[in-house]
Amino acid sequence: MYQVTRLPDSLTVATAEMPHMASVSLGLWVGVGGRHEPAALNGVSHFIEHMLFKGTRRRSAKAISQAVEGIGGYLNAFTSEENTCFYSKARHDRFDELLDVLMDMFLNSVFDPGEIDKEREVIKEELAMYLDQPHYHVQELLNETLWPAHPLGRSLTGSERSLDGLGRRQMLAYQAQNYVTGSVLVAAAGNLRHENVVRAVRRNASRVRRGGRPAFEPFTGLQEGPRVSLVRKPTAQMQLALGIRTCSRHDERRFALRLLNTLLGENMSSRLFQVLREDRGLAYSVQSNLSFFDDVGTMTVSAGLDTGNLREAMKLTMRELRRCRDTAPTSAELRRARDYLVGQLDLSLEGTENQMMWVGEQWLAYNSILSPAAAKRQLSSVTAGQVRAVARDFFTRERLSLAMVSPLKSARGLTDLLVP
Repeated sequence: MYQVTRLPDSLTVATAEMPHMASVSLGLWVGVGGRHEPAALNGVSHFIEHMLFKGTRRRSAKAISQAVEGIGGYLNAFTSEENTCFYSKARHDRFDELLDVLMDMFLNSVFDPGEIDKEREVIKEELAMYLDQPHYHVQELLNETLWPAHPLGRSLTGSERSLDGLGRRQMLAYQAQNYVTGSVLVAAAGNLRHENVVRAVRRNASRVRRGGRPAFEPFTGLQEGPRVSLVRKPTAQMQLALGIRTCSRHDERRFALRLLNTLLGENMSSRLFQVLREDRGLAYSVQSNLSFFDDVGTMTVSAGLDTGNLREAMKLTMRELRRCRDTAPTSAELRRARDYLVGQLDLSLEGTENQMMWVGEQWLAYNSILSPAAAKRQLSSVTAGQVRAVARDFFTRERLSLAMVSPLKSARGLTDLLVP
């Protein structure tokens, strides 16, 4: 199903052929994101993402959107810590038009100074919007706490100060250095033929600057004990995020960690949801999720609750971490968690957009594409003992960080609660 072609000294093309589908999804991926940025350029990857929609030598910003929406498709982009992706979707017979628009944006964007000044204010509004939403703000605060004095701990959006320092010269220099052949992947999924996609991409490939994938600063900081960070805000509900430092995406323990996360807090059947919401009524929203990077990773438990319930909620959360560490899951629990993950994987890959995302994320992360069948086999091979082992490895006091956006006046004494 998956095919990959590396054009000589040029771009990589990866596809998932889905001949039964009516659509095609196309992504132009760049292996550069927030963690590649020096402090003075914080937010530049995200700023460039915005500017590629603001006009090219051939199209205005309005003409870019009309070129895709006018054929019944849509166009979007995102910036993460390690990647940037520009993607679109339309009926399969419109593939050439989608590719033409994305390549035009990628190769011909003008970075008009007036548009840069306007978009800087737009991004500041985006930043303000996130800071006004405590459930977003607490995640940014947690990143700062987990990865202090490191690019992973900085906002992908940047700060008002860093945004004010970003102009056309800085953005063009950053783009020239990082938007190069070694970091660019064209990923497509849907009713297509791989050889036709390669042929179409080849027409523009020679115009992309040659170069290798950019390096980034690895995280080497040590954590010797639990950390707590508090932003005081007069909210009706406090938001907390408990971060647990785990392993990188290259660590084989990640499959057992996926199952552990599902058992702990990924869905409504999970232990934390049942204990905190169903049994005690302490929170409306409680969940856990995983983030994997090239060299580090995290499990994050998030919840929104009344400030008066904080200590009880933390005691119960620590109790569940100890339970995971001290006792292996039953065979029935493990089977349900595995069936959930396999089912979610199958459901998520039904559409062309998610297949394109799978292709892009897999290739840029591993330089290969793990098939869904192989992923299921990896999950199926995990034992209850391995799930308990990763809990023992990671659910330790020195790996915990707690971030809160809350009316609390002080975080004094809260580190005493972080005892799994």
